[in-house]
Amino acid sequence: MADHRQLLDELCSFERETGSSGERAAAEWLVAQLAQHGAEAVIDEEALHDTFWWPLGLAAAAGVAAGVLALRGRRLSAAVLGSLAFWAGVDDLPPRQRRFRNLLPKRRATNVVATVGPADAERTVVVVAHHDAAHSGLVFSPWIPNKLHEVYPQFFEVNDTSPPLMWPVVGAPLVSALGAVLGSRALAKTGIVLSVGAAAGMIDIGNRPVVPGANDNGTGVITLIDLAKALAEKQTESVRVMLVSTSEEGLCEGMSAFAHRHFPELPPERTFILSVDTVGSPHLLFLRGEGMFGMSEYPAEALALCDGVAEELGIYLMPNLRLRNATDGVIALDAGYQCAAMCSVTDLKQPSNYHWPTDTPENVDYGTLAEACRLVEAIVRRLDEHWLT
Repeated sequence: MADHRQLLDELCSFERETGSSGERAAAEWLVAQLAQHGAEAVIDEEALHDTFWWPLGLAAAAGVAAGVLALRGRRLSAAVLGSLAFWAGVDDLPPRQRRFRNLLPKRRATNVVATVGPADAERTVVVVAHHDAAHSGLVFSPWIPNKLHEVYPQFFEVNDTSPPLMWPVVGAPLVSALGAVLGSRALAKTGIVLSVGAAAGMIDIGNRPVVPGANDNGTGVITLIDLAKALAEKQTESVRVMLVSTSEEGLCEGMSAFAHRHFPELPPERTFILSVDTVGSPHLLFLRGEGMFGMSEYPAEALALCDGVAEELGIYLMPNLRLRNATDGVIALDAGYQCAAMCSVTDLKQPSNYHWPTDTPENVDYGTLAEACRLVEAIVRRLDEHWLT
């Protein structure tokens, strides 16, 4: 655990904004760490937009304009503009095609890729984390779930799916469009208010500083390093292992780039993908499903494997949680792979210090991180012994 803390202190000692020189420095740091354990890594440079507040914020601004046009009687223009803005927002949520953001300015992002184990192995296990860190924002304030628990303690007991934070953002322009179609000034005004709120939220996030990113997702990076060390001591025999770290905080854009570059050489029937994201909260879990706009369930066979290995190791898993944000696992899930996403949460079913300035190394649960490392290695070993049928 002391080694984990030291590595996290190093990684969090500089800012790692998505698509920045700091992200590049983190990628180079990870390459050096993996090399110490014989895992020679390369950096895939990708031209990515690498934010979400610009595409979603611009779509929200268009929702404001659509509402104003509707109030001025230009109903057709308002309906078209609001509908296009709604489509652009939904299309920007992974794993969709993101056509609007592809028109926006791009930066140089980095994915780290190392491959260990038998080069001629027919099967591959891909373990994915991410080395960039997020901007903060008022919407991520821990005061919100804490206050909700204080006012309505049963909320987190009965809800096993995280709230759809992006629905109001992408849905606001649609309200303006409906106001135009139906000739309802009340709906048009509501669309304006919602779109202003959505745009303001995106502006707030874009202008906030980058958090240290210890839990999200320094812990995933440490898991990759720990796995590289374990595989250097005892190599797999029948599977090769890809250790991947992406540029993720622009809504999984780095993983989409990894998929475009590497999925053609990774047949779904011979590949297992495990996403490791934010594993420094008190309770580990494997997501049952995820999706920012529509829920997709993780494959039952993959979940049975992960759950079974955890049970054998005596590791408690928080049961039956689903996510309406996104991990890199959603890209593998959409592509039809056997895959799983390992995360962690507090008793309130929230990741600790999520996108908040307190996401520092001293606030990571190192016992959970150690369990995550053990569990990831054990899953790789199990797949090396017995591939999914």
